[in-house]
Amino acid sequence: MLDRRTFSKSIGGAALGAAALGGAAARAESQDSAPFKVSVMLWTVFRNLPFEERLEKVVEAGYTNVELVGEYKKWSEEEFNRNNAKRKQLGITFDTTAGLGHGVGNPGDRDAMLADVQKELPTMEKLDCPSCIIMSGNVVPGMPRETQHQSCIEGLKRAVALIEGKQIKGEPVRLLLENIDPEENPKYYMTSVAEGFEIVRAVNHPQVRLLYDFFHEQISEGNLIEKLQKNIDYTGLVHIADVPGRHEPGTGEINYGSIYRKLAELKYDRVVAMEFLPTSDPVAKLKKAREDALKLTAASS
Repeated sequence: MLDRRTFSKSIGGAALGAAALGGAAARAESQDSAPFKVSVMLWTVFRNLPFEERLEKVVEAGYTNVELVGEYKKWSEEEFNRNNAKRKQLGITFDTTAGLGHGVGNPGDRDAMLADVQKELPTMEKLDCPSCIIMSGNVVPGMPRETQHQSCIEGLKRAVALIEGKQIKGEPVRLLLENIDPEENPKYYMTSVAEGFEIVRAVNHPQVRLLYDFFHEQISEGNLIEKLQKNIDYTGLVHIADVPGRHEPGTGEINYGSIYRKLAELKYDRVVAMEFLPTSDPVAKLKKAREDALKLTAASS
């Protein structure tokens, strides 16, 4: 099973369905009071279950949004149709996907990266998924950092030409550049959200934003809230996990209560995705994480 940690290193029953549909609608309605939607990065949970059952577990935990890491890449057409139908039956939205084979930080990979994006777009349309995570890729030995920095900018500008003006299910198609910490992948180029925001600002296009992963940034540099506040307009997605261990909020050193309150204060209205490894019952931990995020946000509104 492909997960995002592996990827970042390698890149440089009808009754249940009916009940779930009703529950999903109620949860969606309750989330309308929050400025953002809450999602689950699927690689972190229920990995030993068939895909359809994983989606059922997500709904049981109270979520209607899911993020993918190329789980569909080896599906047959029959599997694709069945899993996509299950997603629709449960009222789930696939808000983001990841898993492209090439990053933007190596000029030598430029054509391959653009081909990855071009190939991914039809699948995103089939999945009604409007956003795709883009990686910088690894440090290129002997290449100056400034060259790789500029490659990220130019690569994203070139990719914009493939998505400009495109929408999926009424949402603009977006590319989301992500930071990865050097402990998880010592070879990865873009470890800092500060540099990530510089790159996104230089690209200067509304369909390119930064995926602010608080787990990675806490390990890399910390000072999470100040950078969020200064760059909220360039933040297209945030990922949630605690340090150390990538477990649920409250198990480590990150004060997610303060982060949720700041997101509410800044009127962040995109997606907050849980990307943690639960320390016990995944359904219970996901449910509590979602409820805490919405409760703390509502208290600050």
